[in-house]
Order: sequence, then C-alpha cells, then structure tokens
Amino acid sequence: LGKYRLKAKDLRQKDLPELRKLLLEQSQELISLRQKAASGSIDSPARIREIRKNIARILTIMAEKERQAASEARATSQSA
Repeated sequence: LGKYRLKAKDLRQKDLPELRKLLLEQSQELISLRQKAASGSIDSPARIREIRKNIARILTIMAEKERQAASEARATSQSA
C-alpha cells in the first residue's frame, strides 16, 4: 500500500504545472475508486485514504510554493 504514497520530498522538486497535473490525476483516481467502492468492487479500501492524503500533500506543497513566490515578488518590489 505504501507504493502509492507520494513523498513530499519528491513533490517539492516538481514545479506548479506538474503539481497541478498530478493533482488532477489523483482527483480522477479518487473519483474512480469511490465509484468502485459504491458498487462494492473495490479491492483495497485503504487506497482511498492514501489518495486523499496524496491530494492533501500536493495542495500543501502548491500553497508553499505560491507563498514563496509571493514573498519573493514582494522582496524584489521593495528593493527596487
């Protein structure tokens, strides 16, 4: 089950467009798994939890990158 986990260290190395793409893929997979769970044909219910955590990790790192970009923009505008 741990093989599906996205590591924060690896996610931090990606840029925002890559993170957005990954977020979309994970969201689509979550929808698919929820449909399987509703029909009772899911093989690993814990996979849903892992996907939700992956999505949270991606969103957190995206927010970190956006905050960092905003603070860098402020720093350059103040020094100019």
